[in-house]
Amino acid sequence: MDSLTTDFIKIREIHFHNVDPASNDAREALLLLLDMPGIEDVRTLTDICIQVNYDIRQVTLQTLEAALMEVGFHLDNSLLIKMKRALFYYTEETQLMNLGYQHDQASSTLDIFVNCYNQRKHGCRDQRPEYLRHYS
Repeated sequence: MDSLTTDFIKIREIHFHNVDPASNDAREALLLLLDMPGIEDVRTLTDICIQVNYDIRQVTLQTLEAALMEVGFHLDNSLLIKMKRALFYYTEETQLMNLGYQHDQASSTLDIFVNCYNQRKHGCRDQRPEYLRHYS
């Protein structure tokens, strides 16, 4: 990897606040983020923390955390974590703007939601053939 490419790869930790002690938010978030565009690597550090390596040209920490919250994860909102989060959001957006990259947050978030929907087992899939779905 050249130095320009490594400037865009960020390694961040995402901390969760487990509302339910029986849940393992880190493992569930890891499964959700594994095949997302822009995500290089995801590892669980503890039951409430994951480490994400990602390319900010495709996805930012702000987009990742917003998508996780939309899906139902509870992020840690302690003062130190909030300050780090704000600093990371600012530096990533500033770096992208200084280099002329336009980040489309809506499409990245949509990709995460579509991936999450496809991985869940639910009864919302229509088992009928295509020609019977539009029969009137």
